[in-house]
Amino acid sequence: MSTVNTVTGPVDSAELGNVLVHEHVFVLGEEYRENYQYDWDEEEKIAEAARDLRELKSLGMDTILDPTVLGLGRYIPRIQRIAEQIDLNIVVATGLYTYNDIPFQFHYTGPGLLFDVSEPLVTFFVKDLTEGIADTGVKAAFLKCAIEEQGLTPGVERVMRAVGQTSVQTGAPITVHTNPHTQSGLVAQQVLSEEGADLTKVVIGHSGDSTDLDYLMKLADAGSILGMDRFGLDVLLPFEDRINTVVALVEKGYADRMALAHDASCFIDWFGPEAKRQAVPKWNYRHISEDVLPALRERGVSDKDIDTMLVDVPRRYFE
Repeated sequence: MSTVNTVTGPVDSAELGNVLVHEHVFVLGEEYRENYQYDWDEEEKIAEAARDLRELKSLGMDTILDPTVLGLGRYIPRIQRIAEQIDLNIVVATGLYTYNDIPFQFHYTGPGLLFDVSEPLVTFFVKDLTEGIADTGVKAAFLKCAIEEQGLTPGVERVMRAVGQTSVQTGAPITVHTNPHTQSGLVAQQVLSEEGADLTKVVIGHSGDSTDLDYLMKLADAGSILGMDRFGLDVLLPFEDRINTVVALVEKGYADRMALAHDASCFIDWFGPEAKRQAVPKWNYRHISEDVLPALRERGVSDKDIDTMLVDVPRRYFE
């Protein structure tokens, strides 16, 4: 057992219950919102998020891991207001989300740069994990970085190495957004292992977008957790293919190296709400409870294997 920091305070890892390992509450560019979303109603959006998360709790989920970090609009005071209204753990992350460059705030400051100092990314990430995020008192509990189709650009590599170094210093686990079609999870494993990170404490995010069992088993055989974490995004991979892949991996003995989620959110400003509902009607917090778990059981996945993916694997991630 170990202590896991949530938005409302520390809990024992044994108390996390059923965990969805990759969900967002808000994906919202604050600068964009301040300048262009004139119709934003803060109270309404907070109430809607609290409603959605209470519903998720009623469907049997106890904890979500929210990897909304710099680059995705992390704003903890809003999350605190929501967390106070619900009986569900929200665990937040630190890190930086980019497919290419890092923000200009880091272009000239860091090892070997114009202002040659120790890596500020590591300094910030460690503070978020050990002291708290800004002045909120909320501590992050895991790290997040990304590697997409563009591959290991200089900016992506710098963030990933900073994440790996922070994990070594603090013991915090890692989630990596990956593109399985370019097998970028293998690149992430290589870079993180070079920094000394423990690959058993790494979720290779969005592995569930792939049906390539050889690739997925290679990731899992190196110790990492496969994030089968985009249920509902059927435009990227149909529902049946996602189910078939999980079933096949369970049959091959990999239930203890998979974790489930939707990568959904209460609000995301990347597209309009109506367009989202039309394109991906099942991309919501209810989908796993209402559709995915029944489908897995129908295909012969046992309750024990489901508990392994929802309870045991996330718990081990933190322990």
